[in-house]
Amino acid sequence: MILPYRFQIGSCVIELVRGDITEQRVDAIVNAANDRLAGGGGVDGAIHRAGGPEILAECRAIGGCATGSAVATSAGKLAASKVLHAVGPVYRDGRQGEPGLLASAYSRALELAVEHGLKTVAFPSLSTGAYGYPMEDAARVALTTVIGFVDRHSQLELIRFVLFDAPALETFERVAGEPR
Repeated sequence: MILPYRFQIGSCVIELVRGDITEQRVDAIVNAANDRLAGGGGVDGAIHRAGGPEILAECRAIGGCATGSAVATSAGKLAASKVLHAVGPVYRDGRQGEPGLLASAYSRALELAVEHGLKTVAFPSLSTGAYGYPMEDAARVALTTVIGFVDRHSQLELIRFVLFDAPALETFERVAGEPR
């Protein structure tokens, strides 16, 4: 068994693991959602398939979510109690506000976790699949944003990044090891 890459910021443990986000036993999993909250491929499709139709029904009732924001639903049949649907940006060239929108999507998901009294959250790598965000740049935004958030909010106990494949995990580990 490979142990997760783990470090601590204040009272919050941050983990980097390779795995399936739908199998995480945490209070909330974050969905890499589209702005219509319509389900889709990749992480989004996997969460909707594993969680069942009640998640999509709640998403339809909400109606949509702006890029850089997030909304919460129940988690259906998933082990988590909530799904936080975060909408990251489509990557164009990195100069169209993408870093700020990506950071905002992570921050808003964490704010929702705190608002709902949740202690443990699992994230995928937002915007790096079909939205084309370069993995290293996305990892840097994700980790910087999460570390900055937990520096200011002590309610969260565990934030886990669940990466789909070895290259993504290796990239997140390398970026996490950079001096802050």
